[in-house]
Amino acid sequence: MSDTTSMDMSLNESSDGVDMTRPATVLSREHVYQGAIFGVEDMRIALQTRDGGQTVIRRQVMRHAPCVVMLVHDCAQDLYLVEREYRVGCDAFAYGLPAGLIDDGEDVDAAALRELREETGVEPIDENSCDIDHVGQFYSSEGMTDELANIMVMHLRHWQAVERHFDADEHVESAWIPWKQLRDTHITASNSEIAILHEQIRRMRQQ
Repeated sequence: MSDTTSMDMSLNESSDGVDMTRPATVLSREHVYQGAIFGVEDMRIALQTRDGGQTVIRRQVMRHAPCVVMLVHDCAQDLYLVEREYRVGCDAFAYGLPAGLIDDGEDVDAAALRELREETGVEPIDENSCDIDHVGQFYSSEGMTDELANIMVMHLRHWQAVERHFDADEHVESAWIPWKQLRDTHITASNSEIAILHEQIRRMRQQ
């Protein structure tokens, strides 16, 4: 018996009757809001029950384009890029990592390199000057949005400074800092912390 099968059997013991082996069915969806960055849908969803019936729940989901989040490492100087910008969710000028939305049809790596260039003015000299460690894909908050974050660590051996290009309402500061200072920085974005913890494991293994 696999670990997942054993876990599912244990979870089944606490079931209130919903059959979580069968997919949910969307009964209705209404687009109730569209902003510059995301839209919101109001949905009615049927969950199948073990006795052959169903129970209906209502959920709202924020539709959001997928994004990239990058911890950027200057290998020669052993420094990392940190950013600061206003984040409305926490109503603060928050510390974080370079990040941005993936354009329609854009490759994940291409989006990461584009966002890095536009936000920070950092660009690898060539394709052989950058190693990308793909940490994984994680939902920002799977109970309320379909935003999927592609998290990675970018190790730059050689890079050049180029002109930054911001959107009209985008204001971002960036700086290179040592690893210890990065770990001591109060970063509240979970996606950024995932990248940082991944890099911490790599550094510990090299000691």
